[in-house]
Amino acid sequence: MQFADLQKELIAAMKARDTVKKQAVSAIISNAKKTAIDNGVRDNITEDIVDGAISKELKTAKEQLETCPADRTDLKEEYQKYYDAVAAFAPKQLSEDEVRAIISEKFADVLATKNRGQIMKAVMGELKGKADGKMINKVVGDLLK
Repeated sequence: MQFADLQKELIAAMKARDTVKKQAVSAIISNAKKTAIDNGVRDNITEDIVDGAISKELKTAKEQLETCPADRTDLKEEYQKYYDAVAAFAPKQLSEDEVRAIISEKFADVLATKNRGQIMKAVMGELKGKADGKMINKVVGDLLK
């Protein structure tokens, strides 16, 4: 997603007085700006940086939702709304079958080494942001068995 599109979404959420969406978009923009500054970029924030910020915020929201006490339904509802608002901006993630197919096709030579570290390094370079790291690790483990 483009950074300019996020800024337009923030303005739209403010006009609609949608506090949950405004909070989610604000957090994503903040993460994207911080990451860009850390990478030495102040202008022209790339799509990769924005997608990384969205993924990071989505992961944080998911952890927050999972660690919420079961008896606090009000908090759970609030966290779920926030998670849904962030998830609306998230790039489509690859399924486990798609990841398995990509790894089997493109990384057959690296898989032959049976070195998990080398495999993960090669695979994560290709699939970072397109699939969850835990799922990739699980697929690599299954393929090594």
